[in-house]
Amino acid sequence: MELHQIETYLDSPNPQNRMKAITELRHYEPVLVVPLLKRRMYDQEFLIRSFVAMGLGAQQTDEAFELLVDLIEYDKDYNVRAEAANSLAKYGERAIPHLVQLFQQDSHWLVRQSILAALEGKKYPEILFKLCLIGLRGDNSVVQQAAIANLGQLAQTSQASSALELLLSEVNSADGIIRAQVTLVLRQFNDPKAQNALLKLRTDSDYRVVAAILEGLV
Repeated sequence: MELHQIETYLDSPNPQNRMKAITELRHYEPVLVVPLLKRRMYDQEFLIRSFVAMGLGAQQTDEAFELLVDLIEYDKDYNVRAEAANSLAKYGERAIPHLVQLFQQDSHWLVRQSILAALEGKKYPEILFKLCLIGLRGDNSVVQQAAIANLGQLAQTSQASSALELLLSEVNSADGIIRAQVTLVLRQFNDPKAQNALLKLRTDSDYRVVAAILEGLV
């Protein structure tokens, strides 16, 4: 699609046309793309704004970075904030303070899950552990499960001991789903404490925990 057509579609009252225009921008250089994406940052459709956030993640310019920071701070829709967080993570180390702040201030499960999924444990073990701890101490089961799963990334890092202790603290959780997730992740730790905990979990009364044990034996 030619650039003038894209601009026309961006201003179309039909949201499908606006989405198509944003998708077509992937064929152009950032110097052209970023200002056009900016035009739709405040679109009334959250899906359009999510497409904008996705597009900005591919541009890797200072302006695109700042626009993503604005989205995670001010957009009212959690879908957009989650997509913006995922895109911001692609900018590497300079994005980390913004993502940590967002995780601490925004308790929506999708936003927190997106941040956990975007962080690499081997690169940022201390930060990932901190966020997993916050997530696990929260009250959302989805985030708690994501936090436990991500603790597995820390098994071969400087945070291995802290991660293992946090996992062991959940072995007696009242939630069977949490215990099952702990069971899956403990296998990644080559430590006698992890092995002893797994032996205990073999006799768990919840079928999901038992299934997690059996999965590890396959």
